[in-house]
Amino acid sequence: MSDKNNNLFAKWKRGLARTRKTAFGRIATLLGATEITEETWDELEALLIQADLGVETALEVVEALKETTAREALVRSDELEEALHAELRRRLQAPPPIEWKERPNVVLLVGVNGSGKTTTAAKLAWRYTREGKSVMLAAADTFRAAAIDQLKTWGERLHVPVIAGQPGGDPGAITYDAVQAARARNADILFVDTAGRLHTRFNLMEELKKVRRVANKALPGAPHHVWLVMDATTGQNALQQAKAFKKAVDVSGVILAKLDSSAKGGMAFAIQHELALPILFAGLGEKPEDLTPFDPEAFVQGVLHA
Repeated sequence: MSDKNNNLFAKWKRGLARTRKTAFGRIATLLGATEITEETWDELEALLIQADLGVETALEVVEALKETTAREALVRSDELEEALHAELRRRLQAPPPIEWKERPNVVLLVGVNGSGKTTTAAKLAWRYTREGKSVMLAAADTFRAAAIDQLKTWGERLHVPVIAGQPGGDPGAITYDAVQAARARNADILFVDTAGRLHTRFNLMEELKKVRRVANKALPGAPHHVWLVMDATTGQNALQQAKAFKKAVDVSGVILAKLDSSAKGGMAFAIQHELALPILFAGLGEKPEDLTPFDPEAFVQGVLHA
């Protein structure tokens, strides 16, 4: 394995330490050198559910492992670990390459309150600036003055222009101005930081739809990407929210923020199973470089193997 790959796996291992120490850690203990019994299956099923895979996914994984055990005549539970690794890996898709076909490419960042959108917007700006792209940010979270200030501070630090209005202003108007500014400056990417909103608040979800329509009015075809920022620490609770956002604004990908702070990393499987959306990035720490392209193999390695 190359040094680059070694460093990548080490980063994921560090970032997933909390997830690995909880339910997934108990799975590793379960799959010690004992014979496979009915109790093994019951316990494994319970641990997978506790690891936040979701009941349906957990049941499917256990059924698949039972079939593998019968087919390959496995008798010891330590032989199951390799089979479990393969089964979990099979359930995670590698994200497709992100296509930047337009100029500017408009990316709408959406999610509930406190999911980490503003920080994620800044980290994405850092990443793509480092790749040589010209990036702009739009502070369309007008509900929180702190979010506007936070984005402006990041913009100054990264030398990235930030289009912002007054707290309490119209987020649609900010988005329109930002798209026009990005066109005028011939920017490569515009990241639009929207206000966090609860999926149950009809008027706020309608406002988000309006922001999407306004972006399209300012530039036909925009937004080109709608990325849902999900807080990994909320686990299964986030799935209903995610479904509502997907339906409202046609989400095209997920960013799993705060994965390093979460004991509920198994939700990655539930996201792919129930939302059928690619996980594009994962937050493995607080530094800008800790927002990492999602790597299914490194993720499974990180949660299963100490």
